[in-house]
Amino acid sequence: MSNLTAWERMEVVHLKNRPTVNDYIPAMFTRFMEFHGDRLFGDDAAIIGGIGYLSDTPVTVLAQVKGRDLDENKRTNFSMPHPEGYRKAMRLAKQAEKFHRPVICLVDTPGAYCGIEAEKRGQGEAIARSLYEFMTLKTPVISIILGEGGSGGALALAVCDELAMLENALYSVISPRGAASILWKDSSKEREACEILKITAEDLMRFGVCDKIIKEPEGGAHNSLEQTADSIYEYLVDAVSRLKKCEIDELLDKRYAKFRKIGMFTE
Repeated sequence: MSNLTAWERMEVVHLKNRPTVNDYIPAMFTRFMEFHGDRLFGDDAAIIGGIGYLSDTPVTVLAQVKGRDLDENKRTNFSMPHPEGYRKAMRLAKQAEKFHRPVICLVDTPGAYCGIEAEKRGQGEAIARSLYEFMTLKTPVISIILGEGGSGGALALAVCDELAMLENALYSVISPRGAASILWKDSSKEREACEILKITAEDLMRFGVCDKIIKEPEGGAHNSLEQTADSIYEYLVDAVSRLKKCEIDELLDKRYAKFRKIGMFTE
């Protein structure tokens, strides 16, 4: 595994040539067809949702979209979904449940959009509803953190049966800059916050949050899209095969237990 610090990994996942879901989806899924809209307000380009084939298994794919340039970042709101994005994801997840398709979530977001319009349209409710629905979804759910997994915006697509992380990915309750602003009233200390938050894949494995670390090529995923996509694909094929063999009641019990055991406290 990489010996990079948490801050160095953050620099890696912020590289503009790091692969995004627009690279991974065509590399891993065949006959992918995108669906649009939440049937309530509109479409959100920050989340792609659709149906494709993983090997010979039909699956529903839900993915947060990082842009590769300024125009794409503006179109996808810098991968910060609005409520309609999460409601679109829920709509397609319930459709997957109806037709017994596994759901694969590709997570890469600094967090949900916190602007006034998003709040007016019920951002908090949309995320909370997503947590509720995914916890009880009667079909296998697998989530992979590709780069950033920021706060509730990431967790909304990460309530799952198995959570995997790319080797350099980060998963955090708050961004390092946000944590520095709260802890020290000084956002310039984000590098220090990044190290103490324990947000690397190895940290999350020790905490029992992450179930699998997917190795990246030396230097990072940007050095070989094909190698990284192949590693993710192999993991997904194995995970889908295993989870499809579980009875739904057993699957839901294990999913519930997975999240109930997260965290530590003292009295």
